[in-house]
Amino acid sequence: MAGQKDIKKVVLAYSGGLDTSIILKWLTETYGCEVVTFTADLGQGEELEPAKAKAELLGIKEIYIEDLREEFVRDFVFPMFRANALYEGVYLLGTSIARPLISKRLVEIAHETGADAISHGATGKGNDQVRFELAAYALDPDIKVIAPWREWDYKSREDLIEFAEQHQIPVPKDKRGEAPFSVDANLLHSSSEGKVLEDPAQSPPDYVFMRTLSPQDAPDKTTEIEIGFETGNPVSLNGKALSPAALLAALNDLGRDNGIGRVDLVENRFVGMKSRGIYETPGGTILLAAHRAMESLTLDREAAHLKDQLMPRYAELVYYGFWFAPEREMLQALVDKSQECVTGTVRLQLYKGNVIVAGRASPHSLYSEDLVTFEDDKGAYDQSDAEGFIRLNALRLRSLAARKRKV
Repeated sequence: MAGQKDIKKVVLAYSGGLDTSIILKWLTETYGCEVVTFTADLGQGEELEPAKAKAELLGIKEIYIEDLREEFVRDFVFPMFRANALYEGVYLLGTSIARPLISKRLVEIAHETGADAISHGATGKGNDQVRFELAAYALDPDIKVIAPWREWDYKSREDLIEFAEQHQIPVPKDKRGEAPFSVDANLLHSSSEGKVLEDPAQSPPDYVFMRTLSPQDAPDKTTEIEIGFETGNPVSLNGKALSPAALLAALNDLGRDNGIGRVDLVENRFVGMKSRGIYETPGGTILLAAHRAMESLTLDREAAHLKDQLMPRYAELVYYGFWFAPEREMLQALVDKSQECVTGTVRLQLYKGNVIVAGRASPHSLYSEDLVTFEDDKGAYDQSDAEGFIRLNALRLRSLAARKRKV
């Protein structure tokens, strides 16, 4: 717990919702400090003006509301997708990758406003507290972090609502009952956890899904698209150049309409427990398939295999909150080196939850029809060379087999 007398001003990651509004008031009461609010538009699909109005209502003088969608996709999502990062082989890391950007701005705003500390609303059971704070300390080793859920004595939603009523904090009618599940959203994905989803044996109710049609309800016709890549980054859709955020938003729409991107996952949290989450990543699912198809044509075999070996480690670093750690930056340099020739176009068919690669082309293609053809290759490949290749690779295996025969 930060020393209360040392805290004069705090920058709070503020959504405008009930929990962070309660945290705002709790900070002023507990620490007797001034609070600066920071609300980021990461493409969560909510109007941010109500957050500003709520902060003003609660007496906040310094209110930061920022549109970070382009920076989020360009500097965080796309570098991660160049690595094809999947945590535990399934999760596209939509929540994980947003946290370092929020922390970065919290620290920068603290410096701009002369604040002593930053604060967040992540609970003491989850991954986000770790992600927020590791990123903050990597950027400013002296920053103080206040995590109310690790300090206060409130145990339930009823406790929070009672606090809100005592301090004239408006409580919407839909917040008075137990929330059916917890939601986090940004331009890359939405995630739902808790309450009705806590039993992993039970199927999620239909109302949990916010970003995608059910594959069964998706159209009975194929949608064909083409994504253009330059050095590993998507830059165009159906021949039209788009900014990073605009391109991802367009892919989200296409994925939503075709029932693409749903994941029901039991994952291992960094803090040690397993949790069940429902994730919807429509545009990201399309983008991953397209990027891997582009790499299949342009990456050398050993470079591709090495990249795949390192990917789980990269994904783990993002999930655990080590975005600003030197090992992630080192891996990123390797990944980005591999992307120098990942340029071209990929055609995809979207159909009822499926992303089907229909074609790919690149000016840097390593694919050779002359080499691979089953027809006359006109001397491009001497098949007799394979005999020596096989004999050399079999040498140690034959030696082992001979030894076994003697035993």
